[in-house]
Amino acid sequence: MDDKQSRETRAARLAAVIYLGISLLVALAFYVGASTLGRHTATAIYGGAAWVFLLTLIVSMPLVIPFVKARYTR
Repeated sequence: MDDKQSRETRAARLAAVIYLGISLLVALAFYVGASTLGRHTATAIYGGAAWVFLLTLIVSMPLVIPFVKARYTR
């Protein structure tokens, strides 16, 4: 594996950690907010947190990957 390919692989892994972390934090914020601010069923809270996680993952992935690759492979 050459140096450029190695840097791109590390950048892709770093990007994955970042967008997964963002998604988990947003889902956790939803969970905490839904748990404390309203009277919602457990199914609604867990389902909503999962839905927010997936949507945040879909949105953040194409934003984070090119940003990290551009900064990391310079």
